[in-house]
Amino acid sequence: MLLFENKNYRDPNISPAGPEPASLSEDIKQRNAELVAQYQASLSGASAQDILAWAAEHAGPTAITLSMENTVLAELGARYFPAADFLFLDTGYHFEDTLLVANAVELRYPDQKLVRATPVLTRAEQDDTYGPNLYQRNPEACCRMRKVEPLQRTLGNYQAWVTGIRRADGPTRAHAPAIELDKAGRLKISPLVTWSLEETERFAEENELIYHPLTKQGYPSIGCATCTLPVAPGQDPRSGRWAGTNKTECGLHT
Repeated sequence: MLLFENKNYRDPNISPAGPEPASLSEDIKQRNAELVAQYQASLSGASAQDILAWAAEHAGPTAITLSMENTVLAELGARYFPAADFLFLDTGYHFEDTLLVANAVELRYPDQKLVRATPVLTRAEQDDTYGPNLYQRNPEACCRMRKVEPLQRTLGNYQAWVTGIRRADGPTRAHAPAIELDKAGRLKISPLVTWSLEETERFAEENELIYHPLTKQGYPSIGCATCTLPVAPGQDPRSGRWAGTNKTECGLHT
């Protein structure tokens, strides 16, 4: 327990109790592994359209994860993988604009189910259990409880998931594959790996997609409002995430 402001708080390394994510069967894990072995090399430089068309043909039930900093994946998913669900991690700490984008996506793409994954604890409950401003004192624990674990629980309903990872986002993603297995044996599919930030923005403009207002205000990568700052032109797009710390990833892709 931690002593903070005369109150004992739970150790942030111990997450609150919540439902355990469903596990994939060994048959599905094996099939996913065979797909990665057969297609990973050939899809490494493929177009986003071809990767999603491949996923629509070969992947089982799939969730397309949307951060809502842009809606490119929503548009591509609706075109090339209409059977997939959309998945939004509602951490409780988002910018208001991010939530408005999520609402607009739900209206624009009514044929896609938008699943909103939420943490076990509300912000107030987390403050009461672990102490206020955990995102400052222990950002790893905060991300684990509000992003990683909600994603794991929600992905229990799927055999594959689609991410918006781009190799150009920074050194931790420079060699990201188009398809791989995650730790649970699910297919992890990243159709935008070869895209640059400029290509992403151009696609959004040419197709008149829903856009996040903060992307026009120096926020090329948008996470929780408490942990995201604008960046200067030419900087690593993700350098505004957890600025002033050694943290570069929330844990979803590590």
